[in-house]
Amino acid sequence: MRFKSIILGEEEPIIDIETGAYNQKNHFTEEKVSIKKDNLGEITSVNLVTEDILIIDIQMYFSTPQTIRTEMIGESVVLNFICCNNVEANIDEVESEKYTTENTHNILYTSKLNATFKIPESEKINYLSIILSPDFYSKLINENWDLHQKFSKNIQQKKSGYLTPKYVPFNSEIQWAIHEIKNCKYSGSMKKMYLEAKIKELLIFQLESLKEFEAKAPVDEKDYKKLLEAKRILERNFTNAPSLLELSRLISLNEFKLKKGFKACFETTVKSYVTKLRMEYAKKLFKNKNSNVGEVAYKCGYKDVSHFSAAFKTFYGFTPMDFRKINIFTKLNFLFWELIDIFPLVDFL
Repeated sequence: MRFKSIILGEEEPIIDIETGAYNQKNHFTEEKVSIKKDNLGEITSVNLVTEDILIIDIQMYFSTPQTIRTEMIGESVVLNFICCNNVEANIDEVESEKYTTENTHNILYTSKLNATFKIPESEKINYLSIILSPDFYSKLINENWDLHQKFSKNIQQKKSGYLTPKYVPFNSEIQWAIHEIKNCKYSGSMKKMYLEAKIKELLIFQLESLKEFEAKAPVDEKDYKKLLEAKRILERNFTNAPSLLELSRLISLNEFKLKKGFKACFETTVKSYVTKLRMEYAKKLFKNKNSNVGEVAYKCGYKDVSHFSAAFKTFYGFTPMDFRKINIFTKLNFLFWELIDIFPLVDFL
């Protein structure tokens, strides 16, 4: 099993680790990664490695948006714990939610993973991934568990996918188990025994949590996949979003189920989600280009500038003109401090 992660445009990977076959006698080795670049940002990662287990605890903060390409060669079961919002995730051949939600978890099986993560600027990003070989995973869990049976079938068929279609919020047991894994004080064989026990404990908490979610799920899996497709359609076409009727036809789900299901699954209405996507795009245009308000309104799908301005103020709390002024001041302030770094005031005294 090999795990490799690299920022597009950079030569050196953030992480490049290979594991072997399970050996009970071998201990965890620890690798710490620390990258800090003025034009990029900061990355810290603590990686614990043994033959059939890879624990990655990574934190990132970028000054500009970045894209990370991750690949995993070899079969693996990934216990994923996301502690951040707004990362756009695209995993080849796996149906998943497009954007991450803070403090959520899921379990993924992959025969060979290729994924792209688009990381926003000025956001604190934190992932904890516990990557297991299928053999080690099968040793940890009771095969009679309902969810595990379905998941095991996918593993046997080498069919990549998540245990459940949606990431589920942490509960207190999961949060505490994560804390104990991250703060393990043991070393050598004791560390290996402790972490393996905690991973099993965490896996049981995950399966319990995911089972509870499946029992309470507002829609069945078939309809959820259609709603997920509706969400993707809106994300691709938010500047010219389809009407509810058009969207319901595109996903073959009636309007009532679309409206009710979308709200239940994504905690927002279709209209509010389109507005959110438009406002985030508008903010990006104002920050990256010297566009005027009319141009940005048009690019975001608004025919009337006053409607755009009203929506922007409702969403952000200030008008587009006020935001442009703040953005220009911020850029000038940043430029001032950059010049100070190059030409310290003491040089002129």
